[in-house]
Amino acid sequence: MQRTPIIDVHTHALPMPLLRDLEALGHADLSGLANRVLRLDSAISGLAPGAPIPLPAEQYDLATRLASVTAAGVDYQAVSPPPFTFASESTDERLVMDITRRTNDAVAEFVAGSGGRLVGLAALPVGFPGAVQELARCLDELGFVGATMGTFGGGRELDDPLNEELWSSLAFRRCFVLLHPSRASSPTRLADYHLLQLLGYPAETALATARLVFGGVLDRNDLILCLAHGGGCLPGIGARLDLGWHRKAVSRVIPYPPTHYLRRLRYDTAVFDASVLARLVEDVTPANVLLGTDAPYDLADRQPLATVRTLKIDTSEQDAILGGNAASLLQGMFRATHGGTAASDTLSYITTSRRS
Repeated sequence: MQRTPIIDVHTHALPMPLLRDLEALGHADLSGLANRVLRLDSAISGLAPGAPIPLPAEQYDLATRLASVTAAGVDYQAVSPPPFTFASESTDERLVMDITRRTNDAVAEFVAGSGGRLVGLAALPVGFPGAVQELARCLDELGFVGATMGTFGGGRELDDPLNEELWSSLAFRRCFVLLHPSRASSPTRLADYHLLQLLGYPAETALATARLVFGGVLDRNDLILCLAHGGGCLPGIGARLDLGWHRKAVSRVIPYPPTHYLRRLRYDTAVFDASVLARLVEDVTPANVLLGTDAPYDLADRQPLATVRTLKIDTSEQDAILGGNAASLLQGMFRATHGGTAASDTLSYITTSRRS
């Protein structure tokens, strides 16, 4: 019998051509490359000036990356740029659109050289009118199989009316979207102990998704939306959101309690605890959970198969989480990676259109 492929939907890459581009533009400091450290312009990263960003070789060296994929027991990775390239805090449309296009071109070229082991998720500049056009370019010309986006952009929340065209387009295209936290609401209070990412990011996912729910975005659009890090804090506060819907008139702005919508979303497995993952799977069902590790960062699940195999559910349900669910959601993944021409077409497109 043919084995269900193992597909990791939450991984990141920072290809070297992108980093060199950013360095040439004065947006990146690569002097710490030997120590596996990157520094980015805070207007792009959203971090404090000079904040170090981990840069393992797997982020940019394809051979090293593919070796790590094999070592983890994974067949395929969906690769997205990390949130440090989203420029979520910037309101400079020209800057955000330029960085987004450069990033997507670089990721497309990176995955195209992987022999089909890696596929791309396109970064979308939420909060700006050009997001729909960039989505179309990435899906139709660069061969991406889905998209990723931050939780804030252009000074706007995700439920801002400006983003409605993007949500509509994503729903119409049945495009898989990985929603990844890209900022924190109180960076000063979270500045110590790495709390911006340890605590701020999970809280940010919950906040952004709650706005999608109460803002009616999920009523108007049937989205394939996967929440990074198992939804962050969101699964733990669903009952509280429901209580507000029942008892607070200002929260009764949607036809169903919030958990009705949360059960329609997808969640990755990057929660880093078997009992927490078991509870998530029980709450949202195995059909809505997908393997995600956050590789190759240090805060990643390094034994993803073992994590899922500990779940006390049928083997077929474990297989669905490990790859079956993703295989049905990532557009044209196996056409693009086996026998198709998407990889060579992507390389040709980038070669002829790369910006100087």
